[in-house]
Amino acid sequence: MKGKSLWRISIATSREAEEPVTELLASLADQPASSFFHLETRKVTVSTYFEKKPTGLAALLQELHAGLVNIRRCGLDVRPGKILSTRIPRESWAHSWKRHFKPLEIGDALLIKPSWVRRKAKRGQALVVLDPGLSFGTGQHPTTEFCLRQIVKQSAKNKLKPRGGHADVDLNRQSCKPSLLDVGTGSGILAIAAAKLGFAPVVAFDFDPESVRVASANARKNGVATRMRLSRQDLTRLPLRSAIRYDVVCANLISTLLIAERKRIVARLKPDGVLVLAGILKSEFMLVEKAFGKLGFRLKATTTRKEWRSGAFVIKD
Repeated sequence: MKGKSLWRISIATSREAEEPVTELLASLADQPASSFFHLETRKVTVSTYFEKKPTGLAALLQELHAGLVNIRRCGLDVRPGKILSTRIPRESWAHSWKRHFKPLEIGDALLIKPSWVRRKAKRGQALVVLDPGLSFGTGQHPTTEFCLRQIVKQSAKNKLKPRGGHADVDLNRQSCKPSLLDVGTGSGILAIAAAKLGFAPVVAFDFDPESVRVASANARKNGVATRMRLSRQDLTRLPLRSAIRYDVVCANLISTLLIAERKRIVARLKPDGVLVLAGILKSEFMLVEKAFGKLGFRLKATTTRKEWRSGAFVIKD
């Protein structure tokens, strides 16, 4: 594949509109989109990549423009809102990721880094190696980082010890270790980190088949494929009741989906478990908190970064 070109469709926007613009591009392009925040310009570029020129490109660009207009009507600043379709060398794409994807360290417990970085994990520190794919981000979004920090916190609370890769485990056996469910796993970063930190069992699913494929590849690369159960599932079609429940449930989804499917999500959490909700614009967080509050949950921890707010919830005392 070396030397062949890729087609990129990108939208320059603001941090305020990052999430809805990403959803817009992913929906209309019918494949996942990723976003990158430039520290110097403070602008966000949302992109998706194609192996060849997309069919109906002109119509797609028109639909994207109309979608940006609708987002702006909802009160979000989408500027500059510039849409570009460009043909780029594959090597240029790879090099751009190497410039922007830096290691992410969560205290002394967890290090996430791309394969081209030589940095080694500290003694006792779990290591996750994650390279972005054509349509997947780096996992360094503020909402993802919040989820990772909550997973690390629960790991420390349960005094788990990080585990290396390539150790077989029977996912059907009962375990005294905390379990984790990752709803909408994407690249698999949360589930892989949990498996590395010693959670068992770790179960993850996503509606998008490409996400499942990439997450599976990442799990194998990190030697934890046998410690995870990964599948393609539609959250909206899951039973309202579940016989299997987890100590930690992570749902990094848009607020409308969190609210609409809240009963399905909480049905999979143990009574004394921790529910980690992310992917929420701070302007919409109160709606999410209220919706889950009606189901008996209270906010235990929260972080706000720029326009994003995430929260960890537990059953009210």
